[in-house]
Amino acid sequence: MNHVWGLLSHPDREMQVIRGENETISHHYTHHVLIMAAIPVICAFIGTTQIGWNFGENSVVTLSWVTGFSLAVLFYALMLAGVAVMGRVIWWMARGYPQRPSLGRCMVFAGYVATPLFLSGIVALYPLVWLCVLVGTVALFYTGYLLYIGIPTFLSINKEEGLSFSSSTLAIGVLVLEVLLALTVILWGYGYRLF
Repeated sequence: MNHVWGLLSHPDREMQVIRGENETISHHYTHHVLIMAAIPVICAFIGTTQIGWNFGENSVVTLSWVTGFSLAVLFYALMLAGVAVMGRVIWWMARGYPQRPSLGRCMVFAGYVATPLFLSGIVALYPLVWLCVLVGTVALFYTGYLLYIGIPTFLSINKEEGLSFSSSTLAIGVLVLEVLLALTVILWGYGYRLF
């Protein structure tokens, strides 16, 4: 958790600090990813069970506690899986570089890069669709920026190679994010009807 402020205020220096640490996957998950991924889950649970999704024109959908809790658990599992998938993607894409980091370091890097996306989940406390989309888009752009800054430092490559690597990684990450969002929407939509 001590890197969150640094990733927001001085990401270049913070990426160098993160690279210098030898954090294990288990330590990283228990001290960063599990906590950060809980932010959007808890906020979405509170927002959807207490206020409800506001789709405009007096169309509000509120979930029951049981439905909200069931979907929150699934949403949490999907986010944890998303970080693991992105760590594997970064590790796989780095296979051609001489300074290829280990899978564990790639998972740690993916968890830190996802921090803005986790923090953007705070807006789910008041779940307006347009606000969630707007804040999520800003968080996605900042995540891309963290990738652009972190990849050259993390892989010890120049900025030009880092730009192409981070662009490819971001494209795959957006695809993974879209799949996760689609699964989330399907789960919330069916969950509303099933529970």
